[in-house]
Amino acid sequence: MLLRDVELRDVDAYVRIRCDPVMMAELGGPLPQAGIRERVRHDVAAALADTAWIRMIVPDPAAPAVVAGSVVLWTQESEDAPFSEIGWMVLPEFQRRGLGKQAVRQLLQEAHEEERWGEVHAFPSTTNVASNAICRTLGFRLLGEQDKPFAGRLLRANHWVVDTRDGLT
Repeated sequence: MLLRDVELRDVDAYVRIRCDPVMMAELGGPLPQAGIRERVRHDVAAALADTAWIRMIVPDPAAPAVVAGSVVLWTQESEDAPFSEIGWMVLPEFQRRGLGKQAVRQLLQEAHEEERWGEVHAFPSTTNVASNAICRTLGFRLLGEQDKPFAGRLLRANHWVVDTRDGLT
C-alpha cells in the first residue's frame, strides 16, 4: 500500500467516496455530486500548498490510479483554537483488509517524523465500529462523545486524540 497526494484525476474516487449511500451511511447520507470537481481542485491546491495532507490510499503501488479510499490530516478551525484533525474512508471492496488502519498509522508516523501537527483529533461516528477500533488500536485516547458538524449536518461522534509527538503504539 502507498499513500499519494490527491490529484485532479481523483474526481471519480471522490464521487465514490462522498456520494455513495453506503460510504456515507455513518456521516448522514451521501453528498450531492454537484461541487465534487471543485472540492477536488480545492484539495489538490491545499495538498500542493502543504496546508493539509490529503492522501489517496493506493492498495497496489504498481497501479497508482486504483484508489481504495483516502486519509486526510488538516487544521480544523474551532471557537476555542485551531486543532489538527484526521479522517479516513475506505471503499467497501477494500474494507476488512487493514488498509484504513495502515493508512492512518502511516500518516501519523509521517507527522511524528516531521514533528508536525502535534495533537491530532479524530471524530468517527459513535456507531462506526471499524473507525473507532482504528483509533483504539493506534493509541488514540477517547475523550468522550460530542455532536460534530460535518457537511452541514450534526453527527454524534466519539472524540479521540493522539499526540504525534509521542509516537504511535
